[in-house]
Amino acid sequence: MPIAENFPEGLKPSGKIMHSDGENFHFMWGPGRSDAEAFSNDEVKAAYKARGEKQVPLGVSGTMVAVDWDSCVADGACIEACPVQVFQWYRTEKDIPAAKVVNQTFEGTGSDVKEERKDYTDKADPIREHDCIWCMACVSVCPPEAIKVDQSNLEHHEKAAGTYTKIEAGENPHAHD
Repeated sequence: MPIAENFPEGLKPSGKIMHSDGENFHFMWGPGRSDAEAFSNDEVKAAYKARGEKQVPLGVSGTMVAVDWDSCVADGACIEACPVQVFQWYRTEKDIPAAKVVNQTFEGTGSDVKEERKDYTDKADPIREHDCIWCMACVSVCPPEAIKVDQSNLEHHEKAAGTYTKIEAGENPHAHD
């Protein structure tokens, strides 16, 4: 089942994944889903078993560039397709269970090479969501359709961050600068 067309409706931030630049971060949205592709994919299930990790629902990483980690099967097509390296294999920077990435800070030094994932428990994380150029290449190549890119979701990100300011029609957002 692909990422919900109406994402992030019905979900709430369960925490942040911070970038070490001190400025950028993205939300992890939950709750996760145990009925998604990663839970029925034999390679993913075998990788969790080999690590001795319990596979749990994770949720969606990112807001404007959203990756449903419960649908992600670590194919890596998005990583390979992205012309501006928005994604990294999170485990290649911090080899921790995916359920523990919330409220962690990442340098963004993880691999952005398709073949360099740790194993099928790894997930494509939009650590550089802020660099997205909205080309949609990742969306078009993801086999389980786990990615949604929607610039208009910035409002959801800002509301969750407490930085949202409504601009009235005709108002110049820079008039007060």
